[in-house]
Amino acid sequence: MDRNRLALALGAAVLALPLVAAAQHARPAPYGDRLTVPPAAPYARAYVRVRGAAVEAYAPGSGARGWTYRREGRRPLAVRTAPGHAFALWSDGLVTDSARVLSVGAVRWHRAVPGLAGWLAARPGRAGGVLQELGRPGPGAGEGGMLAVLTPERIAAYRTADGDLRWTLPARRGCAFDPDRTARVAGVLIVAQPCRDRDAWSQELVAVDGLGRIAPGRTPLGNELPTGSRPRDHRT
Repeated sequence: MDRNRLALALGAAVLALPLVAAAQHARPAPYGDRLTVPPAAPYARAYVRVRGAAVEAYAPGSGARGWTYRREGRRPLAVRTAPGHAFALWSDGLVTDSARVLSVGAVRWHRAVPGLAGWLAARPGRAGGVLQELGRPGPGAGEGGMLAVLTPERIAAYRTADGDLRWTLPARRGCAFDPDRTARVAGVLIVAQPCRDRDAWSQELVAVDGLGRIAPGRTPLGNELPTGSRPRDHRT
């Protein structure tokens, strides 16, 4: 009797293995991600754009299509690129970073920005200025390394390597940032901050770079990856 029971148990376990494998294979991708990469796509830097409900990568010269990135029930509103990165802003207020290479279908990180989805839904077509690449001060520093997400309530800066939130800057009381009104001067991002009281015009402009708000005597937080660490997807 014991042998029969053991045989039945082993048989049931063997029959269940394909079902377990199928269930794991059918597990929905995080955040509804649907990423497709053609097998013959070359390993080259991509031109990235929004097309319909997807973010698509193309070869700059030939126009050959690389990866296509979709999210179930969501649509991309804006894309901003940097060397090696393709940042996308989605209708649910999520910001994603994908590898800017035709043959590498990788979504590095996802970040949900509080309040962004509601603001985008109430103001369709105003997503263009939300994503801003931030420079770093100093000779030869150039652009890159940090991505700012602008909303009326705050500016949030994420390290592009791993999506780590490095700093936030809330709008002054009675004021709101305007992502549609920005300018760049020597690597510095200037953001309009209209205020109800209008005490002084200088209070309606805020200057930031990769280290935060530019102000005399600031002590900014270092934004480099810790020594020996590797970028990973911190999901929120």
